[in-house]
Amino acid sequence: MPRAAATPSLADRDAAPGGAAAVDRALTLLAAFRAGDAALTLAELAARTQLYKSTVLRLVASLLHARLLQQHADGRYALGPEVARLHSIYAASFSLDALVLPALRALVDTTRESAAFHVRQGDQRLCLHRVDSPQLLRDHLRAGDLLPLKRGAGGRVLLAFGVPPARGALYEQIRREGVCELSGDRVPGLTGISAPVFDADGALAGALTLTMPTPRLQPRFAAQVKAAAATLSAKLGAPPA
Repeated sequence: MPRAAATPSLADRDAAPGGAAAVDRALTLLAAFRAGDAALTLAELAARTQLYKSTVLRLVASLLHARLLQQHADGRYALGPEVARLHSIYAASFSLDALVLPALRALVDTTRESAAFHVRQGDQRLCLHRVDSPQLLRDHLRAGDLLPLKRGAGGRVLLAFGVPPARGALYEQIRREGVCELSGDRVPGLTGISAPVFDADGALAGALTLTMPTPRLQPRFAAQVKAAAATLSAKLGAPPA
């Protein structure tokens, strides 16, 4: 009989309802790897999962057999080739277009304003996707248009979360709040609200932007844009913020 741990492991504290404890524990071993980890020792795996080393060894044996882990010559463990195979299947299961356009349409449905997805292109930003407001009075941009990078909420977000990140009080505020709301920054009388979208590597994928004539600005819009960007990031596989 395995002895009960004095301190419950991460898997025990967050067990899947109706699931298998051994599977929960094995998955915490995979989740123990963080960005920048090339390989981990047995002691590091045990510390990060709060499992006994003897338990870790038994679980590792199964993960090695499934090629979800591999062992280096120095005894350390790294993610295995099966992880890469599964990732390639996951990445191929969707395209950016298939996820971005529904997100824009949903935002337009709830706000009745225009939504777009911008990506950086050199010293400019490209409107990659666009869904127009159903209202007659709106800004008239199209997918494929190039816009200034240093004007407008979408450009400011791309600069704030780019590499290297832009400096200054405005960009620090954008990074702190996770959303940018600017009126008249690119066109007088036009307000833009933008939030960053991240990919599976945690890198900036683009900026999700809502635009409207300034008199139609609603206090709820900023939270809706931020939530839509976070939902889209999650669908792209981005790690939790």
